[in-house]
This record gives sequence, C-alpha cells and structure tokens, in this order.
Amino acid sequence: MEVIITTEGSETVAQLIGRLDTPASQEVSEALAPLQDKADGTIVLDCRQMSYISSSGLRIFLMLRKATAVKGGKVIVRGISNDIRNVFMMTGFLNLFQIEP
Repeated sequence: MEVIITTEGSETVAQLIGRLDTPASQEVSEALAPLQDKADGTIVLDCRQMSYISSSGLRIFLMLRKATAVKGGKVIVRGISNDIRNVFMMTGFLNLFQIEP
C-alpha cells in the first residue's frame, strides 16, 4: 500500500494506492498521522487507485473523520470503486463521509 500526501490549493490530498487490508493498516495509519495537524481544513482521501478496504482501513477513515469533526474540518472521500462503495453502504460509512466521484 502506498500513500502520497500533497497539498492542492486549500485541500490536503492523501492518494491511497493498493489494498488497504489489515497488514497494511498500521503503515497507512502512520502515513496519515500528519493529517491530524491539518484536521481544521479539508482532507481528501483519493481512493481512485485503492482496490480494497478492510475493517482496519475503515477504522483509519473513521479516526480521521473524528479528528476533523473536533477541529471543524472535513474529510472528502473521492473516487471509490463500486466494490468499496458497497462496503461503505453496508457499514453506514456512506452517511458519514462526503463522497465525490
């Protein structure tokens, strides 16, 4: 799993590439930790190249959402596949995040 973090205008974008499974979740959690400092702004999780998400991955998304809620920011999830959309729908995550194509 690869994570690339960039700043695009007022957004901090984390591009997630590969499978966000349980073995990769610790690495991804550490890679996304610096985003906690930007939780007062807009954080985009770019999932166009993410092929899978486990419950551990969902937990990472949820922790980031909680951090932004406390600081007045927001998390946008961009470009999820139909398979990941189904996981979000079954877990109720579609209602928790702003989802963009």
